[in-house]
Amino acid sequence: MSILQWFFEATINFGSKTLAVREIVGGVLGITSAFLGMKRLVLAWPIGIIADGLLFTVFLGAVFSFGDSAQHANFYGQAGRNLLLIIVSIYGWVRWAAHKRNGGASTPAVNPRWTTTKEKMVLIPAIAIFYLASYQLFKALGESGTWLLVDTWIFTGTALATFGMSRGYVEFWLVWVAVDLVGVPFAFSNGYYPTGTLYALYLPFVIWGFFSWLRIQNSEKKEARV
Repeated sequence: MSILQWFFEATINFGSKTLAVREIVGGVLGITSAFLGMKRLVLAWPIGIIADGLLFTVFLGAVFSFGDSAQHANFYGQAGRNLLLIIVSIYGWVRWAAHKRNGGASTPAVNPRWTTTKEKMVLIPAIAIFYLASYQLFKALGESGTWLLVDTWIFTGTALATFGMSRGYVEFWLVWVAVDLVGVPFAFSNGYYPTGTLYALYLPFVIWGFFSWLRIQNSEKKEARV
C-alpha cells in the first residue's frame, strides 16, 4: 500500500465514530492558515489551499468512499465551499504576494481597511444573487430541508469571507463569525467532528482576528495622517 493510499483510507476510532485522518489534518491546517492570515503572512494561502483540498474529499463521501458508512453522503455546499476556497485562495495568494513584493521585505502582505460605500453597493446585491443561485443549484443536486439553507449560507459566507480577506476588508472576520455560528451544529449533526471542532475553535479566534485587524487599521490610519 502506498503512503498516499494509506493517507486516504486511514481512519481513527473515536467512541462509536470513525474519523478520516485527512479530515483531522485538513482541520489543523485550516486553523494554521487562519492564524497566519491574521498575522498577514502570505504563507496562509498555500497552507489553506492544501487544507481545502483535503476537506473537499471528505465532504464528497459518496465519491471518495473512505471512513464509516454514515459519512458516505455528499454535501455539495460544503464540498463546493472547499473548491471555491481553493480558487479564491489562489487569487488571494497572488494579490498578497504582489503587494508584498512591490512594497519590500518590511511591508505587510495586506493593509486592513473597512469597505467603502461604493463597494458595499456592489457587494450586497452580488451576495444576494450568489446565495439564491447557490440555493437553486444545491436543490437541483438533491439537497433539501433546513440543511439546504444552512449549507448554502456556509458556502456563500465562506466565499465572501475569503474574498474579503484577499482584499483586506476588516469585515471579513465578522462574516466568519456568522459562518461559524451555523457551521458548528451542521458539522456535528452530520458526524464531521474534526470539522465541527475546527469551526468551534474558529469562533473565538476570528473574534480575536477582527479586533487585531481593527487595531492595525486604526494604527495605520493614524500614521498616514502624520
